[in-house]
Parts: sequence; structure tokens; C-alpha cells
Amino acid sequence: MFSLQTIFGKGDKFYGLLEQSAEAAHAASRALSALLGLRGKSASLDDFRLARQQEKELAARISEELVNTFVTVLEREDIEALSGALYKIPKTVEKFAERYTITASRLGDIDFGSRAAMLEKACEVIVTMTRQLRKGIQLEEMKQLNDKLQSIENEADRLILDLYRDLFNNERDPIVLILRKDLFEILEKAIDRCRDAGNVIYQIVLKNS
Repeated sequence: MFSLQTIFGKGDKFYGLLEQSAEAAHAASRALSALLGLRGKSASLDDFRLARQQEKELAARISEELVNTFVTVLEREDIEALSGALYKIPKTVEKFAERYTITASRLGDIDFGSRAAMLEKACEVIVTMTRQLRKGIQLEEMKQLNDKLQSIENEADRLILDLYRDLFNNERDPIVLILRKDLFEILEKAIDRCRDAGNVIYQIVLKNS
């Protein structure tokens, strides 16, 4: 049996759960930078699996709390949309890490670090945007954060085009070409996931402004 406090109160708990989800995504991006620093040597996927598991558990808890809570601080569909968008970030990062650890010995001296740094910056913005929701609707400040996120994503798009040009003009080993292309595209997708989460947050703010 649910108590009245459970049904009618504590709607603000969703802020904390969403903030934890954003922080789990950020933790995955930091783990990626650390992994790339090792260049695949003595690498462990434990940090990625932990971030993914935390995100999965938080998503499940958010879904459960939506059922048990009558009044929520944000619209239910917005909470679900943001939770889903945040969940996809560490999921995509873990996918990169798994493939990178398998193929690193074939890739040679290839720099994924600059893209990983962009991903980490994007995750930092997502953490800030998610925390801002608790402070109320601050449209101009949120717009600046979303613009920063879009700028990171646009730069990632530009770099992927440069990558394609370099790959198809200079890479002679077809296996390495496929591996590099696949890994860079997964990193690009992870940054896109951050953009998607930022768009959800910005739409929430616009809706409530």
C-alpha cells in the first residue's frame, strides 16, 4: 500500500535521479579518456560496465518512481525522455571501449583522444544543464549551454568529414580502414547522444518558460 506522502510528495526526487544519470554518463566519458591513455594496454572495462549498470538502475528506478508518484516536478513524458537520452550515452561509450580493446593492436598510432576530449566536454555540459533544471527555468542561461553543446557536436561533424577524407585517400589496409571508420563513428554517435539529451533538456525549459 502506498502512503499519501509517496503518492503526493517527493516529486523533486526526480531532479536527483536525473542528475545522477548525467553524472554516470560523465563518468563513462572520463573512463574513456583514461582507457585511451593506456592505448589498450592493461585496459579494463570495469568502469564502463559500472557506469552502464548505474545508468540502467537509475532508469529503472525513475520508471518505478513515475508509477508510484502522483505529482512530479516535470511532466512525466519529459522525465522519461531525458532518462532515456541519458541512458544511451554510457551505453554507446561502452560499445566503443569494448571494440577498442579488441582492435587496439591493429590500429597503430591513431589519435582518438581529441574526439574523446570533445565527448567529455559535452558530458560536462549535460551535467550542468541537468543540474540547472533544479534551479528553475533560466531560459537564457540554458540556451547558452545548449548552444555550447551544439557547437561541440558541429565540430565533431566537421572532424568526421576530415577523417573520411584522410581514410579514403591514405589508408591502404582495408581492415584498418574499416576498424578506424567504425570506432570514429561510434565516438561521433556518443557525442550525438549528448546533443540529443541537451535538446530534450532545452525543450523542457522552453515548454515551461
